[in-house]
Amino acid sequence: MLFDLGCYEVSLGDTIGIGTPESAQKLFDTLREDGYNFEMLASHFHATYDRAIENLVVSLANGVSVIDSSVSGIGGCPYAKGASGNVPTEDVLYMLDLLGVEHGVSLEKVIETGDYISKEIAVPNQSSITLEDLQLTAERK
Repeated sequence: MLFDLGCYEVSLGDTIGIGTPESAQKLFDTLREDGYNFEMLASHFHATYDRAIENLVVSLANGVSVIDSSVSGIGGCPYAKGASGNVPTEDVLYMLDLLGVEHGVSLEKVIETGDYISKEIAVPNQSSITLEDLQLTAERK
């Protein structure tokens, strides 16, 4: 077991983004049966098929409290051509806000940061929250 080797945390990764809430729950059920301490687990979901947020809700419901994310969903999977980046941080924060989970991070500042980084490196911003905000701003002008 990795924890016996000194690992303080193990991140459960769906780096190609094919996981579903059902498969995530099945994994957590198996880990629970095997006696894993969920406080030492993290979740790492990519948004290739737009299920990352749903999978994270399952993770949180099972007691996982560490979530990997990426501003604007920047990144990808080098061995899975076409796979998207990690779940956008903006979307995770929005989800946490909707669930009433305190996190101490300014969603507005992360949205601004994501917009800036995406423009600077000329990659599309993958956050649905940022895209919604941009659309609303354009409609108000």
